[in-house]
Amino acid sequence: MGKLLNLVQYAPKRTAAVLTAVFAAIVLPATLLAWGPSRPTFTEQVPASYITFNSITNNSFYGDERYFTTIKDASNTANGGWEDEVTVQPGKEYVVRAYVHNNAASNLNLVAKNVRIGANVPTTTGKSISIQSTISADNANPTKVWDDVTLKSDKDFNLVYVPGSAKFYNNKMEGAQLSDSIVTSAGALLGYNTLDGNMPGCYEYSGYVYYKVKPQFAPETNNFTINKQVRKDGATDGFKESVDVNQGDKLNYRIEFKNTGNASLKNVNLKDQLPADVSLIPGSVKIFNSNNTAGAYVENGNNLVNGGINIGSYAPGTNAIVIFNAQVTSQLTSCGKNIMTNKAIATPEGQSPKEDTADVTATRECKPGEVPPTPVTELPQTGIDTGIAAFVGLGVAAAGAGYALTSDRVRKLFRR
Repeated sequence: MGKLLNLVQYAPKRTAAVLTAVFAAIVLPATLLAWGPSRPTFTEQVPASYITFNSITNNSFYGDERYFTTIKDASNTANGGWEDEVTVQPGKEYVVRAYVHNNAASNLNLVAKNVRIGANVPTTTGKSISIQSTISADNANPTKVWDDVTLKSDKDFNLVYVPGSAKFYNNKMEGAQLSDSIVTSAGALLGYNTLDGNMPGCYEYSGYVYYKVKPQFAPETNNFTINKQVRKDGATDGFKESVDVNQGDKLNYRIEFKNTGNASLKNVNLKDQLPADVSLIPGSVKIFNSNNTAGAYVENGNNLVNGGINIGSYAPGTNAIVIFNAQVTSQLTSCGKNIMTNKAIATPEGQSPKEDTADVTATRECKPGEVPPTPVTELPQTGIDTGIAAFVGLGVAAAGAGYALTSDRVRKLFRR
């Protein structure tokens, strides 16, 4: 781990920290801030006359100390990169850093007692989770201060503290191991020479706590649905699974694809198989999704019925609706009642296809001597075949058995 000066001088500075502090103190209630509680602030030129923590707004090395908690990807071992918010990814750990500084003027020789650091790592699940670091001392005013960092993702996750990861760095201790009680209400003891809870006032006695957390995501599942419906053009009673129409009628088809899993689905191919006697009306294919909320005509949409079209990629919970127009031929090939089944097929990249159908029924009167085709039905399970199947089944059953500024000591601290 780098020296403290490098860690501090590359830390993100809060822009116009003093102006922001004044605005916050006048306009914003403390409950709207990531830090707290609302408290008197100080400067390097006019430090505190009593023991208080992280209340200097113009720390030359750090900035506004009220924002004392930051975070970054633990794999980023370079100087800097500290943020107030990170987007987390599966399999990674994140290191939280908390700056600890007793702001009492050095000439007062005021020592904070029972100084502790706490890390509130929630066990809740969500897409945004905040971690709160707390610094407390029995004789400080206020006795406890806090600041938050936020971790986000487009997927639900929870957080776990990485046991044994909490360490403290200052001018006397290079990575002192802190107790895992840091994540309990008791917190973990800090100090200067040793972890005895005693911390004098001044920059040279300040330090940094580091601890790690790890996001946990539910196993990814790839799942989706496809729904195909139809209506007669101009109908006002909505789309249905089946409709009765006449020869020559126009139809509106609707296909909905929805990602019902918790993993993104890429390059979804959507294909439609029209039955005989029904044809696509060219240029009518239109798509509605998050990128096209008002709908957009699909370029080369006629390919929907000839190999399919790529309707894009979809995050969990998102969907697409494709509509197109078709027409029943004015002269059905077969007389009698014709049930024309239309099939839609969706295939995300790397996934098995799923399909759904919608039926259109139209009738053409048979001419003299013309016989309608015999409908195909399932044969009854009777006779000798059933007996043979039972016999074979019996035989098989019988056979089968089985996460001061110019002092040398101050410069030493901030060179770490």
